[in-house]
Amino acid sequence: MCGIVGVLGNHEAAPLLVEALKRLEYRGYDSAGIATVNGGKLDRRRAVGKLVNLSDLLVHNPLAGKAGIGHTRWATHGAATVKNAHPHRAGGVAVVHNGIIENFRELRADLAADGYTQESETDTETVVLLVNRAMDRGASPVDAAKDTLSRLHGAFALCFLFDGQDDLMIAARKGSPLAIGWGEGEMFVGSDAIALAPMTDRITYLEEGDWVVVTRAGAEIYDAQNRRANRAETRIQLDATRIEKAGYKHFMAKEIAEQPVVIADALKHYATPEGGLQLPKGIDFKGIARVTLVACGTASYACHVAKYWFEQIAGLPADIDIASEFRYRDPVLSPASMAIFVSQSGETADTLAALRHASGKVARVVSVVNVPTSSIARESDLALPILAGVEVGVASTKAFTCQLTVLALMALKAAQDRGKIDAATLAKRLDGLRAVPGLMNAALSLSDPIARVAEDLGRAQDILFLGRGPMFPLALEGALKLKEISYIHAEGYASGELKHGPIALIDADVPVIVLAPKDPLFDKTVSNMQEVMARHGKVLLLSDAAGIAAAGQGTWKTLTLPSVDPLWAPILYAVPAQLLAYHTAIAKGTDVDQPRNLAKSVTVE
Repeated sequence: MCGIVGVLGNHEAAPLLVEALKRLEYRGYDSAGIATVNGGKLDRRRAVGKLVNLSDLLVHNPLAGKAGIGHTRWATHGAATVKNAHPHRAGGVAVVHNGIIENFRELRADLAADGYTQESETDTETVVLLVNRAMDRGASPVDAAKDTLSRLHGAFALCFLFDGQDDLMIAARKGSPLAIGWGEGEMFVGSDAIALAPMTDRITYLEEGDWVVVTRAGAEIYDAQNRRANRAETRIQLDATRIEKAGYKHFMAKEIAEQPVVIADALKHYATPEGGLQLPKGIDFKGIARVTLVACGTASYACHVAKYWFEQIAGLPADIDIASEFRYRDPVLSPASMAIFVSQSGETADTLAALRHASGKVARVVSVVNVPTSSIARESDLALPILAGVEVGVASTKAFTCQLTVLALMALKAAQDRGKIDAATLAKRLDGLRAVPGLMNAALSLSDPIARVAEDLGRAQDILFLGRGPMFPLALEGALKLKEISYIHAEGYASGELKHGPIALIDADVPVIVLAPKDPLFDKTVSNMQEVMARHGKVLLLSDAAGIAAAGQGTWKTLTLPSVDPLWAPILYAVPAQLLAYHTAIAKGTDVDQPRNLAKSVTVE
């Protein structure tokens, strides 16, 4: 979602702020701005669109000063306009904000009664007006910010800068991530350690409800009860924050290509060469009667696949929930359940709220995350890093397959703990998993033929994806990927559901992508495929050589994948699904890495 950067430095802040904001572009945004204090004077620059527009503005209208704040905004309240862009300013205070102030209407009415009116359509401007009013009434910047924070309902990460104060920032977080960076006579604030990495490797993550007074001498942190608090300092690995395309045209292409390596790394981390598992000690399924898997978007489809694995391999009942719905349906949670929360960023607002709802009601809260220092990881009983490395492309690729890999290992551990699998079978299943990275390399070689198919797909208005068993969630994921970056309407269906309504959509202009390895469900999928072809539908069949041969004539096109253990086919088949979306987006000329209206990390509900 939105990005925040703050600098109290020894060098000009504007270039540092813009460079840090560039490192947050992957989150998604539609406007950007910075504010600085120079010679005691507060000033700002804002621009709509990409950061290059802000950079151009700063060339023609520079902004000096060694203290500053910056922001990339993803529009929520109010359209993407300069007026609505951050930083917002009122009198002698400026603020940048991630999140949503839920009670802004009441606060706005209260302010208006005192003559403090808004220029923008945003909820954020209400915050800066409150601070400004308090300062007009004689409060110090610290007391004004403290009083304002007590009035805010909702989720927020905030960073304030003040006129006449070139050695002061005040920051706060509630429901939205924020970190403090430590330097030598310099201090930094950021919504993401990635943004701060070029300036410092010493990070303190603020906890829920914390607020902090930052000067170049250091930071005074207070908890939600306004008590002085000590928060641990963490050293981040700078290699883990490196953002480079490494010769690829897009981050998404690079991240698709990285999958064999990162999956192999995850397998080495969590499984032994001798055919055993080495998950953290607390991952114990003895006495667990059910697992509840909760996530959003692509991560929820990883959970959907994992449901098949937990039930088929371990005989363990599994529920899947979309995180944004989880709390509101008042789920029945049991002390004999394990709740598993899956999130690439570890900051997904809905998933974090769902985790907090489940905490204390289940035997164990486990998270599967890509950022081990994230809020979800820190608030879990146990966190399993997926070890995918930084994922920049908004459309998740390597994080998805790494999530699948870790969830697969958890399902095997559940089977082992529940006595559903012996050592020999476990070793065999792990051998099948270890084969997947090599098979992925073969699947990546299909990039050129997939690019040729994508030229035709790019002209379609609607596309359907079909799959059975654990390939059904892959059909959902394939459709989501295509929608995200090509803007073509796509839907994923369980193959057997075709005749229960979706078949009405089939005609000669609707490509139907069938994900069907030669597994025990293959013949049933082929029957559904025949129903499509009988209605002149254009079938693109993805299968192995045996499946392509068995399917017979009538398909529009085929793509031949290597044969794989049917259990782990969803991990392998994710690659051609990703490549189909990628090349279709290229054919249409859309923004692959930063598709419209989307953000990498969704930190508001």
